[in-house]
Amino acid sequence: MGLGIGLVGLPNVGKSTTFNALTKAQNAESANYPFCTIEPNKAVVPVPDKRLDALAKIVNPKKIQYSTLDFVDIAGLVAGASKGEGLGNKFLGNIRETEVILHIVRCFEDPNIVHTEGSIDPIRDVEIIEQELLFADIDAVLKRIDMLTKKARGNDKDAKEQLETAEALLGHIEDGSPVSTFPDLESDGFLAMNKDLRLLTSKPIIYGANVDEDGLGEDSAFVQKLKAYADERNSEVIKLCAKVEEDMVDFDDDERDEMLEDLGVTESGLEQIIHKGFDKLGLMSYFTAGVQEVRAWTIRKNTTAPKAAAAIHNDFEKGFIRAEVISYEDYIAFNGETGAKDAGKNRLEGKEYIVQDGDVMHFRFNV
Repeated sequence: MGLGIGLVGLPNVGKSTTFNALTKAQNAESANYPFCTIEPNKAVVPVPDKRLDALAKIVNPKKIQYSTLDFVDIAGLVAGASKGEGLGNKFLGNIRETEVILHIVRCFEDPNIVHTEGSIDPIRDVEIIEQELLFADIDAVLKRIDMLTKKARGNDKDAKEQLETAEALLGHIEDGSPVSTFPDLESDGFLAMNKDLRLLTSKPIIYGANVDEDGLGEDSAFVQKLKAYADERNSEVIKLCAKVEEDMVDFDDDERDEMLEDLGVTESGLEQIIHKGFDKLGLMSYFTAGVQEVRAWTIRKNTTAPKAAAAIHNDFEKGFIRAEVISYEDYIAFNGETGAKDAGKNRLEGKEYIVQDGDVMHFRFNV
């Protein structure tokens, strides 16, 4: 399931370093000069899930397959990007193709790393980026209004309805408010328009506060300001040290856990980003467990059993009869499928069943 999370931010804030750590591939060039990244780097990143490891201890499969997310490292934006500064139009187009924005914000001082604005100010930096996203949305909506106006003159009923929505939206964003706070987000007119436009400020945002190693403990003034800003916008901040995350890429699990413990954190910033991104995309996992493979299958929340079966193969949905379901908790508590069945914890579910996160499933089908 290819649903992208786009990494954005000013140049030299740690985006490519974060991306290198996310992918564990070291294939995104990171350097101390603006526009080090020009073409977007893309990678498929596994979603860490300790539940799969627990299932594998019981089943002892030949392999484990995690859910995945697509991450895209988009070049640093600058003031004037919406007017083409710093190749801005190209970069904004790259963001448009993603579903969630991960905004990396520099929250540490280091005289050896150039800052394009000459000083460290997380709120100023965030507002530069978000203003450019807003300007790009205004331009897109203005163009859509021009097109809809011409169609409406020809008595196109749908065009007239969309035009009313577009004009209301234009007023909303010209006042400086992001599309995500527009009152009519669920209206048919907006949904039809945004399906094409993929407006930038309609996308969920996660702020990644990039700190130095010392900043992983108590929140600095920079992080505190960013968290207050995010709270006002109903967004979340995840604190990470991109350099530490990159350094841990080649560590084994024990070494990594020991380093995290020494730093006073229980989960790495990257794991938090991956899990939060998965959630923001409205995704969840169910599991299949056999000797060949223990696997997480990615589906949208509130998916019915037949639709969930289609994640494995379309024939499973077409010929769906029923699903055999054991909750993850019961599977672990009774040491596997046989124990859960003996305890009466397996269920047969039909076409209306809404799959729950962590369900261990087998599908009966006939085509």
